[in-house]
Amino acid sequence: MKSRKFAKNVTDFLTHLSLPCKLPDGIDVLLPYASEEVCRVVQQMCATYYSSPDRRIAIWGINPGRFGAGLTGLAFTDPYAVDHLLGITSALSGRRELSAKFVQKVIEQFGGPQLFYRHFYVTALSPLGYIKGTKNLNFYDDPRLQSTLTSQIQSWVREQLEFGIRRDVTIVLGTGKLKLFFEREIRQQCGFSDVIYLEHPRFIMQYRRKRIHEYCDRYVSTLQDVMVV
Repeated sequence: MKSRKFAKNVTDFLTHLSLPCKLPDGIDVLLPYASEEVCRVVQQMCATYYSSPDRRIAIWGINPGRFGAGLTGLAFTDPYAVDHLLGITSALSGRRELSAKFVQKVIEQFGGPQLFYRHFYVTALSPLGYIKGTKNLNFYDDPRLQSTLTSQIQSWVREQLEFGIRRDVTIVLGTGKLKLFFEREIRQQCGFSDVIYLEHPRFIMQYRRKRIHEYCDRYVSTLQDVMVV
């Protein structure tokens, strides 16, 4: 029952997400869970990969973008990865997303999705994404948006911790503004002991692509190390 509860909690959390606060003018929210197909994919992913009884380590990103989780409802997962990494046939379509492409490489090198998701829960501080005009927007890049969302993000984090997420160690994918936000607004408030910060996948893919294998090795080594903490 415990194993099924984790999968169900994640499914219910994601597929019932809403934004109870009004966003600043000019900013819109991405709501992929309004799609029945997205909800089906989320349910199947959770049933397949989150049904073991293991207590998982959370990996936190920023917020979804238009071509990754903004389409699939799954953090750092684009439609290609839904099919080719998770093995879930779907009607979702779209181009490859840089962060999802890197994370897929990490998961495959780690040993595949069954092993990876048995130990790790991948999410984002804001599980909903934002756009300004036609571009993705990180919540911390607009002071109005960050101020509006901070208490809600804290609430989202606490809610997910109740699924059985480990608090002794957690991983944050971001070493700049996201790290500053996590240290100031999340770490103590949500009771995390050890926090490991890794370079964000998009930064790696945009600015360090020639060293992608080095960064992939670093990610996998870190994941292996924290599993035994």
